Amino acid sequence: MLSVKPYLRSLKLNPDMAIDYDAYPFSIPAVRELEQIEFHPEVTFLVGENGAGKSTLMEAMAIAWGFNAEGGTRNARFSTADAHSELHSYLRTVKSFKRPRNGYFLRAESFFNLATYEEELEEGAGRVHHSYGDKGLHRQSHGESFLALLQNKFQPDGFYMLDEPEAALSPNRQLTALAIIHKLAQDRCQFIIATHSPILLAYPHARIYLLDQSGLAETRYEDTEHYTTTRHFLNNPAAMLEQLFAEENEDD
Repeated sequence: MLSVKPYLRSLKLNPDMAIDYDAYPFSIPAVRELEQIEFHPEVTFLVGENGAGKSTLMEAMAIAWGFNAEGGTRNARFSTADAHSELHSYLRTVKSFKRPRNGYFLRAESFFNLATYEEELEEGAGRVHHSYGDKGLHRQSHGESFLALLQNKFQPDGFYMLDEPEAALSPNRQLTALAIIHKLAQDRCQFIIATHSPILLAYPHARIYLLDQSGLAETRYEDTEHYTTTRHFLNNPAAMLEQLFAEENEDD
């Protein structure tokens, strides 16, 4: 019997399209060197420094799937800035024979715009707030609204893309988010997550791709800078801070 998941099995750059590798976003090493990404049936992480191309790649994948560039479900129809790249049109995706029943693209940097869009829908047609626990997203704190989304909007049989979901979540709430993700992953859901959080990255058996100046490659959790830096800091914060401040003084 064929497996339903992963809904998104893999992607690569379309070799039949002419590409200017000196132009953005192909000038980003992780995009330029993109050969093929194989996604885990449950959870795949994208990690890397700021500017490594995580959000650019997430945005392109989301648009290729049919999501709004600024987030929401496939039915979301709003735009506050026409700033997304054309990378999505250069991607060749391999999908499951079965489409998921549910889906959502959570993009931390444009979540406020999405919440405003949802509020306008509520004023116009109603019956929107029930999808977020019967409370408007703007009537909750940033972190509460993120959790309300995970707890109420995300349903079984779903494909979910999360771009830096930890942005509004405390460490305890990140653990709560992990528990929700795990429950949904066991209920026929697939997640692709771009993150800086060593807590989220600890999800067992996930596939982790590192984006850096050399391109894009699979890595282990224990080999990520997120894990090693956090571990070194927590093991001896005083020594690490002393070294950091000394280096800053030398630079001055």
